[in-house]
Amino acid sequence: MLLIPAIDLKDGRCVRLRQGRMDDETVFSDDPVEMAGRWAAAGARRLHLVDLNGAFAGEPVNGEVIRAIAAGYPELPIQVGGGIRDERTIQAYLEAGVTYTIIGTQAVKAPEFVSRACAKFPGRVIVGLDAKDGRVATDGWAEVTEHRVVDLARRFEADGVAAIVYTDIGRDGMLSGPNLEATRLLAEAISIPVIASGGITGIEDVRALCRIASSGIIGAITGRAIYEGTLDFAEGQRLADGCESG
Repeated sequence: MLLIPAIDLKDGRCVRLRQGRMDDETVFSDDPVEMAGRWAAAGARRLHLVDLNGAFAGEPVNGEVIRAIAAGYPELPIQVGGGIRDERTIQAYLEAGVTYTIIGTQAVKAPEFVSRACAKFPGRVIVGLDAKDGRVATDGWAEVTEHRVVDLARRFEADGVAAIVYTDIGRDGMLSGPNLEATRLLAEAISIPVIASGGITGIEDVRALCRIASSGIIGAITGRAIYEGTLDFAEGQRLADGCESG
């Protein structure tokens, strides 16, 4: 199982939000490129970049920083989300060296966009589903919809997405432990890989995710825990390497 460091970008800096609120941020670095290098040196085999400004603006805002990270670490797979609302943006990111593009809000609001993107960029599109109590949220988590996570995930699986990034809004940035049950149920309901996100506090949470990895969980995104030091990334990845993903 991959442990995937999150680099959340706001105004060109590396931050973490609590529960997706733009007014509740902690700045961890003014140099996201250097931060990417830090995680690469610690043994990261994929990075998760989020353009927070872009998620709210509906178009890339921190694209320059993302391109710099991709150029600085060409061997490191990178997945990028936030503000990806059209094929032109996907194309630009892929040309800049990004490995996977994550479609979030637009996947829910205009699901046919996912179908087109998968057809045009096979194997390079991931859908990010953010959920609260099993219902999908959009627009930087500002709006909770009536869509059930499992129903949408099955639709996007049929479209050919490479994976689902599943975030439990209630857990993200709160260091309260991941929602293991919801993540496992989603992974069991579909045959494409699931990447868990939100709530990892420390090594015990990695161990708990390992126990359910065989249901189809290939990775877990971690942010606040590795920045605040409650999880040692290198130790976490070593543990994750010992568990089998589905």
